[in-house]
Amino acid sequence: MDALLVITTLPDAETARALAAQLVEQRLAACVSIQSPCQSVYRWEGRIEDAEEVPLLIKTSAARYAVLEEAIRAYHPYELPEIVAVRIDRGLPGYLAWVAEETAPQ
Repeated sequence: MDALLVITTLPDAETARALAAQLVEQRLAACVSIQSPCQSVYRWEGRIEDAEEVPLLIKTSAARYAVLEEAIRAYHPYELPEIVAVRIDRGLPGYLAWVAEETAPQ
């Protein structure tokens, strides 16, 4: 099973919870962990920005990534959202099997 950990950030907890629920409901994610707010410092359009954001850790299968990315982009309020996917090389076999099962299209 090719599992991925996809990371994105949202501007607030309400938006993060809504996206997380949508992704799990559509079977694009087996689980979405909503993290505590953090401060992000970055350069955008020539200026240094400092914003509070809510990170999401999304567990999915590689087979569902393209649809997952599309769903995040459609829902996300940012012009250019952070969407980073990291391949999971190792993990508890039972957990990874669960991720595969929960993200299989019905």
